Amino acid sequence: MGARRWGAVVRSWSLTRQFAVTGGAIMLLAMVVEGLFTAEIIARNTIDRKAATTALFMDSILSPLAHHLAAGDVLPVKERAELDRLLGREDFRSRFPHVEIWKDGGLVAYSTTPGLIGRRFYPPAGMVEAMQGEVSARYADLEADEHEIRGFTSRYLEIYSPIREHHTGRIIAVAEIHEATEPLERRLWWLRLKSWLARIGATGLIMAGLFWIVYRGSRTIMTQQRQLGERMADVERTSQHNRALRERVQRASGRVSELTECYLRGFGAELHDGPAQLVGLAALKVEHVRRAGTDAQREEELQVLDSVLEEAQRDIRALSKGLMLPEIEGLPLAEVIGRAARAHERRTGTAVAVRCESVFQAVPDAVRICAYRFVQEGLNNAFRHAGGNGQTVVCEVEDNVLCLAVEDEGGTGIHRPAGPDSGLGLVGLRERAESLGGTFRIGKAPGGGTRIEMTLALAGGGQDG
Repeated sequence: MGARRWGAVVRSWSLTRQFAVTGGAIMLLAMVVEGLFTAEIIARNTIDRKAATTALFMDSILSPLAHHLAAGDVLPVKERAELDRLLGREDFRSRFPHVEIWKDGGLVAYSTTPGLIGRRFYPPAGMVEAMQGEVSARYADLEADEHEIRGFTSRYLEIYSPIREHHTGRIIAVAEIHEATEPLERRLWWLRLKSWLARIGATGLIMAGLFWIVYRGSRTIMTQQRQLGERMADVERTSQHNRALRERVQRASGRVSELTECYLRGFGAELHDGPAQLVGLAALKVEHVRRAGTDAQREEELQVLDSVLEEAQRDIRALSKGLMLPEIEGLPLAEVIGRAARAHERRTGTAVAVRCESVFQAVPDAVRICAYRFVQEGLNNAFRHAGGNGQTVVCEVEDNVLCLAVEDEGGTGIHRPAGPDSGLGLVGLRERAESLGGTFRIGKAPGGGTRIEMTLALAGGGQDG
């Protein structure tokens, strides 16, 4: 449970903090382990070099005694006195306070402590190695018998050097030199200190470099995560907006279908109640013409028949005029809007002001038809409810969004449109605009009248028309 809690805490940290804690702990542990290992190697190498130097120095003193050591177990008195004189100098004794010469079997052939000469002790490990031809060095074992006899309290550095016979090279004895450790310890202390300082500095530089890299990487990742989160939020908002638009378009398409069906039923009713009735009446008049007894009666019936057919023709033309659009395919949008305004002027005898800028985006025919019907229906309502006063059509494009508006001045405001000239009416225009992904609004015009406005998004592309 504690490990899981600690893992959760670590995972909640930033990458920089995780690296600083875990990476710092690992590098500190590695530095300590490597430092201890390296310090031991440095100390061992320093001691070995010291032992080799001392052994070479002592060999120059002890090699002349090799034939005396080969001849007997201990040095003769004369040679021992000469050696005491050489080793007894103050400068020598301050550095090498004790010297022994061992022979095979742990026999002390010579010692600066006379009481040890001729006695046997358990062979030291360094002596065994030296008898095999190796120079070795180690700190003195204070519990060894020969050291307890002399009452050693200081741990000297014991250096064991083999003594060889001149002609054969055979190892006949081993010199044990006790060297004072104070100078060596000072030197080792300085070596360790320099080694640790260099190691700490190198580790610090490596840690700082890695930390800087991880810090920059962490900042980049956090920035990308934040940007990704913002983009995901934008995508979610856009997706929701698109879903809402899709639902609006679906509802608008459904309502357009319903309104179209209603319009077709109304149009059928207009045909039935108008031209169809007149054509039926004309059919009856034909029978009256056949039954006319005189030429005067026949002429009178023909005139009535002609007037009935002419009225039926006028009704059919009036109905079909609302269904047909002028040829607008491939025209620029500004020209389509201008044609709708000019057609309204011819039909009503009123003036229409058109403020329309050129549109350079490719516009599909569905947008042209929607714009034409919008202007047509808007001007019809302006003429019907405002008497055609201040009729204005405004067309603007900003950021690929078309804004088309029809304004008037005064009047009683827009009510539910009626009549065949009204097309699908304002409700139909709203559904038509929303089916194309646009919006439709009715509000108050700056001149006090009514303003109807439609906005549609235009796709970027080539020039319109």
